[in-house]
Amino acid sequence: MSFIQENVSLKPFNTFAIAAVARYFVEIFSEDELVQLLSLNIIKDNDLLVLGGGSNILLTKDFSGLVIKISIPGISSQKEKDGFLVTAGAGVVWNDLVQYCVSNGLAGVENLSLIPGTVGASPIQNIGAYGVELKDVFHSCSAFEIATGAKKVFSYEECKFGYRDSIFKNELKGKYIISSVRFHLSASADLKTTYGAIQAELSSRNILQPTISDISAVVSDIRVSKLPDPSTIGNAGSFFKNPVISTRQYEEVKQSYPDIVSYPFGEGQVKLAAGWLIEQCGFKGKVVGETGTWKNQALVLVNHGHATGQEVYSFSEQIINEVCQKFGVKLEREVNIL
Repeated sequence: MSFIQENVSLKPFNTFAIAAVARYFVEIFSEDELVQLLSLNIIKDNDLLVLGGGSNILLTKDFSGLVIKISIPGISSQKEKDGFLVTAGAGVVWNDLVQYCVSNGLAGVENLSLIPGTVGASPIQNIGAYGVELKDVFHSCSAFEIATGAKKVFSYEECKFGYRDSIFKNELKGKYIISSVRFHLSASADLKTTYGAIQAELSSRNILQPTISDISAVVSDIRVSKLPDPSTIGNAGSFFKNPVISTRQYEEVKQSYPDIVSYPFGEGQVKLAAGWLIEQCGFKGKVVGETGTWKNQALVLVNHGHATGQEVYSFSEQIINEVCQKFGVKLEREVNIL
């Protein structure tokens, strides 16, 4: 197991590039190392923060406990009678997994190209983009109970997936550490091209019979055009969830704002585009001190260099209040706040 370090800067380990310090820090590269760590007294004596890519967190203060950076590698696949089962270590970069699947002709995750973060975090958040969610391809995941060190395999049903939600954000929050995830993928593609600008971009490229590689390339290009690169400007991708409201409320809002951007979301519900709501309140590209929203996508909050976590949080609170005042819709943060 890697040496447990003290007083470690977390700035390199969060994509917002917020300056914060961890009292203790350790990086884990295997399940055996994780089991060994969970047997130590430092686990029982400290608060814990488990990090993957650090792409879905806003640090508003130093962390006085132990940060566990999960870097378990490895991708493998095996043929099943109804498709392929792909297993990836929790520390694998999510887009590396997507590119592995696309290059091997395994369909199902192409719409999830270029989502930041690691595989281990994907079930916690039930990540999603362009009409596809992780739950659509999820098979199971292995995780270790922090209190006992016992390994458990969680099935699809046990994960209780919801919109950007799972059991790991609710009943089991802070109780398990995911070590690997298994995905059920197919050799025959059921392409999802109607969400966002995918179909328009395919048409502009004169691609009439797209492959999963085409979809991945188009989604990647769309994301790059809209979203900032964390290596050049600190951000955590989409800061807010797209709000889901009742059809009745939607009809009321639509009377005042007929151009409102929306998507069907099950019976009696409609999902609104949070970025559109924020933009209508005048926040797109707005700069306040060292923080602000991205010039091409109001849904993304950025660190212009030396923003504190508290500064970003306060700015997000202002956005929530103004959107609620204008539309009567309450935005919810997608990013975890520490």
